[in-house]
Amino acid sequence: MSEYAIVLPEDFDQSCFKLIGKEWMLVTAKNQEGVLNTMTASWGGMGVMWGTDVAVTVIRPQRYTKEFIDDSEMFTLSFYDDTFKQDLTYLGSVSGREEDKISKTRLTPTDANGIPYFEEAKIVFICKKLYKQPMNPEGFIGDAKELDEQWYSNKDYHIMYVAEIEQILVRQD
Repeated sequence: MSEYAIVLPEDFDQSCFKLIGKEWMLVTAKNQEGVLNTMTASWGGMGVMWGTDVAVTVIRPQRYTKEFIDDSEMFTLSFYDDTFKQDLTYLGSVSGREEDKISKTRLTPTDANGIPYFEEAKIVFICKKLYKQPMNPEGFIGDAKELDEQWYSNKDYHIMYVAEIEQILVRQD
């Protein structure tokens, strides 16, 4: 089992642009029955909102993981080194509705006080949901309206989740 140090958000010194946009992350939650699901994401952010350190992630309504996020007060965002890119690709391309996709990766489920993540993670954000808002086409302004056409041809607008970062775990080994 990996050893992690707890890092305060104000002391976290890694680029969210690199972590989310280039390396990707897993969004992971457990439902009320204790069943775990995860999905790969490459959109989101981190910052300060309402005087609180927050992470933002977006999930399309048809994603199975959305049901788990909605059913749980807490979820994790976790990040991995490049050796797990193939696993993250797989987890982002197959639905947990169709198969036990986690069992087909090299990732080992674990948890922090019942909040699920994977032992192989190099960084884990333990998050508590604060806010949920569907995105909509009216929100695009000016030239950004082209983004609606580019990213939402099926009109399956993401649901945005803003969550308090309760703890950051950084692998020490």
